[in-house]
Amino acid sequence: MENPVALNHLSENTVFRKGDVFVLFGELFGRGYATGLLDEARKAGMDIVGMTVGRRDENNFLRPLNAEELSAAESRLGGRIINIPLMAGFDLDAPEGGPTPTDLLAAMTLENWQQEKLDGDYVSQCRAIATKRFTTPLFEVMAILDGMIVGGRNVFFAHTMAGGIPKAKIFLVVANRIYKGRGSRHISSQALLDSDMGKLILRISMTSPQTPTDTSSTLVRPSVSVSRHQVGRSGIRPTATTDRQFSSTGAIAGRPTRIIPRATPRWRLSVSRRMRGPRV
Repeated sequence: MENPVALNHLSENTVFRKGDVFVLFGELFGRGYATGLLDEARKAGMDIVGMTVGRRDENNFLRPLNAEELSAAESRLGGRIINIPLMAGFDLDAPEGGPTPTDLLAAMTLENWQQEKLDGDYVSQCRAIATKRFTTPLFEVMAILDGMIVGGRNVFFAHTMAGGIPKAKIFLVVANRIYKGRGSRHISSQALLDSDMGKLILRISMTSPQTPTDTSSTLVRPSVSVSRHQVGRSGIRPTATTDRQFSSTGAIAGRPTRIIPRATPRWRLSVSRRMRGPRV
């Protein structure tokens, strides 16, 4: 990095107030980089709404949280969770009876992982299944969220989902040798990137359709209906403010975004990417 600029102070919150809504797309597990945002949201008196990644059952299907899990998750969040599973990535998705991408990697060994080839068409099928699994309930989530937002409120969306890393032993071994290996035990990161395993992991973790790299189609577009419905119900003039932004510093601040007179409000959204998916 050349000419780094240190952050000397955090901007004061000039937009959000009591009754505004903070929406976390991603489930909170312990303290993490999203907790700074949540602390600021609580300080501003905002109502907090969260999502869940759900849990996998014995057949690898995603299910909602049970009563005990939901209570614990809402306690960690300090708000209400919409209990409809939204998990990014496609490492555990596959056509019925077929191997998941994680299963494909599990068959690789330290001796052959660089030579092993993956069926790109099959991987694309897994990705398509995951996309449908995510986007179909997303509209239901947005409909519930629409009913939770009172007209005239600012809404802050923090999109913290990423595709995750497949839990495959071979990848953990290779990654360990890349980061910690010395001498003959070292493996070049370029070797991983050039392999089919590396390309699959990048595809899952950074280009899954539910991650910030493709936010506009999976999050922003479905959520536009939330503001549009609120404008229609409450009679808010198009100059009302709705602000979406994500700050890795844990600060919630900024100025109102003036909405030009048109049917669809303008949103402002910036995001941060992490390697482990929706768990933050």
